[in-house]
Amino acid sequence: MNISINLASKKTRHAVLKPSSNPPIIFTPGEKIRDQTGFMRGHGTYVSAGSLKATVAGVEQNINKLVTVSPLRCRYNGEIGDVVIGRITELVHKRWKVDINARLDAVLLLTSIQLPGGELRRRGMEDEQSMRSYLSEGDLISAEVHSVFADGSLSLHMRSLKYGKLGQGVLVKVQSNLIKRSKNHFHNLSAGVSVILGNNGYIWIEPTNDNKDPVGFEVDLQQVIEIGDRQTISRVRNVVLALSYYKMLIYDTSIQYALEESNKYTVSDLLTAEACYDIVNLTRHRLQAMDE
Repeated sequence: MNISINLASKKTRHAVLKPSSNPPIIFTPGEKIRDQTGFMRGHGTYVSAGSLKATVAGVEQNINKLVTVSPLRCRYNGEIGDVVIGRITELVHKRWKVDINARLDAVLLLTSIQLPGGELRRRGMEDEQSMRSYLSEGDLISAEVHSVFADGSLSLHMRSLKYGKLGQGVLVKVQSNLIKRSKNHFHNLSAGVSVILGNNGYIWIEPTNDNKDPVGFEVDLQQVIEIGDRQTISRVRNVVLALSYYKMLIYDTSIQYALEESNKYTVSDLLTAEACYDIVNLTRHRLQAMDE
């Protein structure tokens, strides 16, 4: 068995992002941004001694006279229509609490799911007593943000057939601002796996299944996944983590390009820094060539 050992002093983090002639200025908490005269205070700022100062580490953004500071890393702030992946944490009165990598747990109401069999009727006491048979603590789900409450928490719904309970697969967590917003967040890759890119930074990778339950509550956790599918899932997972490490936008095209460039490496080799840098750098060049 070959073992590769690198000294910490030899490890370097190469930059793969396109160099910019005007890099953004990063403000630290308490640092002066500008004088308040003629400007309004926005999110991420406060007023002290007649000056606007940053409350978070981030970059300045101006909208007319409104000055805000966008943090480099933060919890997920949901918007209506976002596709999210979450984990059921608690069952309360006619609702589920869902962890979606946000500041507060989201809420999934009993009336916001599609009943088994696609029945369209009022939810009664019997449905409330059967909630745990639909979704229980620890289950992973895909859903859509339906509304935002006054305290910032989110309300989810699963009324579409594409949402539901997730079965066998791998959950990958990345920064939510690395997920590129698009019309479709459900993708079937050419390698034979499907990915769900949650706007909250959770990515679900599973083997493509054409016989999936249309209602979305019945999953077969006893099914044996073929070794080839498991290796492909692991390859996609390692590729996504490489893109995340070098702060590249994650969407279907970037994953597909990186997956194609990774074919010259084994799945275990994708865990090395050299392979990750090579794959991400080649992916960046292909994306730039496509945009030109």
